[in-house]
Amino acid sequence: MAGVLLGFVAGLPPVVVALVGASLMLLTRAVNPKRLYVRVDWTLLALFTGLFVVVAGVEKAGLAERMLRVLEPLHPQSVWGLTAVTALLSNVVSNVPAVMVLKSAVPHLPRPESAWLTLAMASTLAGNLTLPGSLATIIVIERAKGRATVSFLDFLKVGVPTGLSSLAIGAAWLAWVAR
Repeated sequence: MAGVLLGFVAGLPPVVVALVGASLMLLTRAVNPKRLYVRVDWTLLALFTGLFVVVAGVEKAGLAERMLRVLEPLHPQSVWGLTAVTALLSNVVSNVPAVMVLKSAVPHLPRPESAWLTLAMASTLAGNLTLPGSLATIIVIERAKGRATVSFLDFLKVGVPTGLSSLAIGAAWLAWVAR
């Protein structure tokens, strides 16, 4: 774990650091790897794999650029506009695919560094607005089946006020810092 943290701090590619760390853990443990493989959530793994394939298709087809043109009236080049676009998109397709689609637009915005911070903040906090806003929330609700019931409306009652207020605070902070 210390090696993985050092790799991240040293600025090594996160994918490589994570793969090397996971491989070393599997090789150095007395636990039979088969016992670990049975605990892998293969459905979730398939969901993420499919998600990456679909988003790559969206990018290749140029749908991301067309969608951003449609959302242009929200002024995604500003902190407030990018926050709104990210929040809207995150709650239509979930925050992970939203980021995957928006990542190609960020380098072309007037202030890319501020835009990356805004995208990170907005996609994280926008996931709290609705149930489908975050894949993490979907996973938690799925795991809670049989133990607790959370409806879409139940989630909205808490998600909308906390999500909108946290997005407003985050955007105000980033807009102030970016001045």
